[in-house]
Amino acid sequence: HVQLVESGGGSVKSGGSLRLSCAASGATASSYCLGWVRLAPGKEREGVAAFDRDGSTSYVDSVKGRFTISKDNAKNTLYLQMNSLKPEDTAMYYCAADLVVTGPLSPDEYKYWGQGTQVTVS
Repeated sequence: HVQLVESGGGSVKSGGSLRLSCAASGATASSYCLGWVRLAPGKEREGVAAFDRDGSTSYVDSVKGRFTISKDNAKNTLYLQMNSLKPEDTAMYYCAADLVVTGPLSPDEYKYWGQGTQVTVS
């Protein structure tokens, strides 16, 4: 049984930074595809950043150069460092996982989801 628990969201000013964490149980960080997906009001889910099983990373264009995805396999924890935050980054951020995905930034590919953590940028 895979469980994902996010933390680290909050409210920041434009230009600020936040670091999201996702603690995984029942899923090994080194062998699962792991990603961050966000949902903003009135918009569709958007894959923000992801690890494929081979360790390669993917980012949506709007966050390249500002966000960094990382993971600690020993702690089974996924991170998202978000710098230079903009109001358009405001959303609920979810951690997602699955054994195999063909499109790491495609939200529909993931079977397991956390409860989300809110990020608000003003």
